[in-house]
Amino acid sequence: MRDTIVETRTLCDTAIHALEEIKGQDIVLMDLREVESAVSDYFVICTGTSDRHVQSLADSVLDEMKKVGEIPISKEGIQHGEWVLIDYASIVVHIFQRDHRDFYRLEALWGDAEFTKISEA
Repeated sequence: MRDTIVETRTLCDTAIHALEEIKGQDIVLMDLREVESAVSDYFVICTGTSDRHVQSLADSVLDEMKKVGEIPISKEGIQHGEWVLIDYASIVVHIFQRDHRDFYRLEALWGDAEFTKISEA
């Protein structure tokens, strides 16, 4: 993952700001650093209202992260706009439509993580 927590948190803040700018809903930051089976240091989770909104949220994250020199190692689901995953290694951004977020329940799957609610739906 990253060398410093500060740098990683700055990336989280950049992603969160990008989501807030496009009116992302129910944004949550999950700190996974103490979770044994974690695949990343942090998850940023957000809900969009439609496929186009989810795609716009993803584009905003990609644009803002690129401005700070970050290119994702993987991105999935942008064309469909139901669940987008953008992997930056130390943080993974998940953008869902509400029904997909309710179905997959990442917050419940990673229940040992520390949660910070950034915004409500």
